[in-house]
Amino acid sequence: MASTRLQRVGRLIREELSRIIREEIDDPRLGLITLTDVEVTPDLRIAHVHVSVYGDEAQQKISMSILDRASRFLRGMLGREIDLRYTPELHFHLDTSIERGARIFELLHEIETEEKEKPDEPS
Repeated sequence: MASTRLQRVGRLIREELSRIIREEIDDPRLGLITLTDVEVTPDLRIAHVHVSVYGDEAQQKISMSILDRASRFLRGMLGREIDLRYTPELHFHLDTSIERGARIFELLHEIETEEKEKPDEPS
């Protein structure tokens, strides 16, 4: 389990990075994205940023490519906003957990619907 400090730094990075992406990146190809989590290494040198992208696989690839190419710019902007000795290097990772959760919910709903439609069996 990550220490409380690492969790606080991760939250701070997520909040500031979300704001920077929303306000500073003006690329219409960047889809609707959500930063779901930021995990910071214990030495605070690397931040693993988990990103959920709304859209199909092609949109996900485009958005992740844009974020990867903008990582140095984003790191510089982040360094101006947060007060850390070292601004962590940003590594972006696609987070598909929301899609998996939605698919599981959809399957459970289908099962529930099938159960309701099934005629009652005699005991």
